[in-house]
Amino acid sequence: MINLEKSNQYKERAKNVYPGVTGTFSRAPTSFVEGVFPVYAESANGARFKDIDGNEFLDLVCGFGPISLGYNYPQVNNAIIEQLKKGILFSLPHSREVELAELLCKIIPNAEMAKFEKSGSNAVTGAVRAARAITKKEKIAYCGTGGVWHDWQAAMVSLDEGVPEFNKKLIKIFAYNDAEGLEQIFEDNKEEIAAVIIEPTQFEKPQNNFLQKVRKITSENNAILILDEIVTGFRFDLRGGQKYFDINGDIVCFGKALGNGLPISAITGPTEFMKIFEKVWVSSTNNMENMSIAGTIATINEMISKNTIKHCWEIGSRFFEGWNKITNEIGFNAKIVGYPIRMGLKCYDSNNKESMSMKSLLVQELLKKGIFISPMGPLYISYSHSKNDIDNTLLTLRDVCDNIMKNVQNDNFEKHLEGKVPKPIWTMKIPPTKKQ
Repeated sequence: MINLEKSNQYKERAKNVYPGVTGTFSRAPTSFVEGVFPVYAESANGARFKDIDGNEFLDLVCGFGPISLGYNYPQVNNAIIEQLKKGILFSLPHSREVELAELLCKIIPNAEMAKFEKSGSNAVTGAVRAARAITKKEKIAYCGTGGVWHDWQAAMVSLDEGVPEFNKKLIKIFAYNDAEGLEQIFEDNKEEIAAVIIEPTQFEKPQNNFLQKVRKITSENNAILILDEIVTGFRFDLRGGQKYFDINGDIVCFGKALGNGLPISAITGPTEFMKIFEKVWVSSTNNMENMSIAGTIATINEMISKNTIKHCWEIGSRFFEGWNKITNEIGFNAKIVGYPIRMGLKCYDSNNKESMSMKSLLVQELLKKGIFISPMGPLYISYSHSKNDIDNTLLTLRDVCDNIMKNVQNDNFEKHLEGKVPKPIWTMKIPPTKKQ
């Protein structure tokens, strides 16, 4: 067993003073195999982190997406330290704001202006407000993973306490690869849809020119196409999912990998749309905190100079293909799906049904050998992951799968768990619209 003494002590202390033990649902103990996984991290370097008890793990979660270059990355750290010496926040704008905006406009397709926020949720919500101001409409057509936790969007999920009832009437859901569902939303809500919001991809591949159809339908109905590139941006391509999938958004939002873990996000677009932010209240005292801006400039420059995204694709492909080859060879139905830089893990029991207890046992056994994978979230690769990291992980995977197959009978995976099966964070309350 992994030593969790300090983690458990802090968890008990947190229960008295910190709702949910942490500020992010996906990082809570209940989102892992509670009782086996550590609860609190202490430090990190490169592709690894140490927990508060000194256990070290190869991290295939990457902070749930933001760690694009690696932990404790020298060039980013140096930029932060240099800015820290000059000041964190000022009573006037700082010149680095202009420098970062210029850098993004140089890189991002169709970006003539950029505006900064502190989280992906805030960026996409800012884009929603802008779209409503531009179109003078209120309803939103949405297709995504549910990662924006403001009232306009949280109305669709089970964690909707405190969300005004009217918000539920303003959000319409359509499924990925279902352009007809989007058409039906416009038919049912004529001249009422302000914006279509979509992630270029989650794990599913676009089929039958789906994204291009979304672009066309949105334009034909005088709505704003908001691309949620909080995850795809600065991972699929330096120029984002717009470049990778050949689709142009009207307003495009970035976060996560943009700042290598720094609290920053961006809203980008052509001047004709971005100028609305001079009239729309999207403003916060800490948006212009300059250590994040300086560190983000350094992050992007590293991506450019070292072609870090190409490395992540190569290492991710080695992992993706190697994992599926091993599990296929030994007949262990645990598959990596999605893309080499945004992967999902699917585990299926002997009846070919998805099994959370099977997945929990697999990640539990990998954790005990020093490999950290979330049973609830995606897998990511950073620039700091090496071929040796991947090859050693795959060797460990083979051993772990062999042992599970020898010891588990009749799908009794839960019997071999040393902790609790993770609990779902939320479920969808509003079903996707279908063509009538």
